[in-house]
Amino acid sequence: MRVKVSEVMTREVASVDGTTPFKDVAETLVNHGVSAVPVVDADNRVIGVVSEADLLCKEEFKEQFYREGYRPPLRARLRHRLGQDKGKNLDKARGETAAELMTSPAVTIRPQSAVVYAMRLMDEHGVKRLPVVDENGALQGIVSRQDLLKIFLRSDAAIAEEIQTDVLDHSLWVDTSQVKVTVHRGVVRLTGRMERRSEAQIAARMAVRVNGVIDVIDEIQSNVDDIPGLVNR
Repeated sequence: MRVKVSEVMTREVASVDGTTPFKDVAETLVNHGVSAVPVVDADNRVIGVVSEADLLCKEEFKEQFYREGYRPPLRARLRHRLGQDKGKNLDKARGETAAELMTSPAVTIRPQSAVVYAMRLMDEHGVKRLPVVDENGALQGIVSRQDLLKIFLRSDAAIAEEIQTDVLDHSLWVDTSQVKVTVHRGVVRLTGRMERRSEAQIAARMAVRVNGVIDVIDEIQSNVDDIPGLVNR
């Protein structure tokens, strides 16, 4: 059983609509202690996301303050001068409502998706939060990096049961009756005996993919060492 986004996501979500004024968007971020909020339409479908970075574009492009000695940070100036999104950021700097400020389309995820997929999406798009939507695009919740850390809070008993049931009993078409699983603080130890060394390695590799596993210590002995270059165990 793979942990799904629906099991770790936050269901109470702060959101804004496209007409929400700049100041109200900023207040929503501050009051809820979040770095971004989804923008929804009248049917609660996600049409974009407004982040702190989107709002800060206005500060970075305050040209009217240049004559008063204001200069955006060097990193911001270089990013906007060299970046491909310079035009978009200039538009956001002039934006007054959520619809004008938001990044669209939003990067979203479905509730039944695996948390591993959520991690990959966040890394690929450089975001910290993903709106969770149903098949119609309606907002169901939000999943953040902090939410994804919940998988490492799974109990040792739950991890051991999943490895025993889903990996050893149902996923491997070989005899695993002599394999024992123990887990301590997320570290899995596999002991006992299997017929072939290659089969034991497959069991260990599948165990490490179980959500919440920190590491796997493979101490399974084998009757036949069918992996060249290894000493028989």
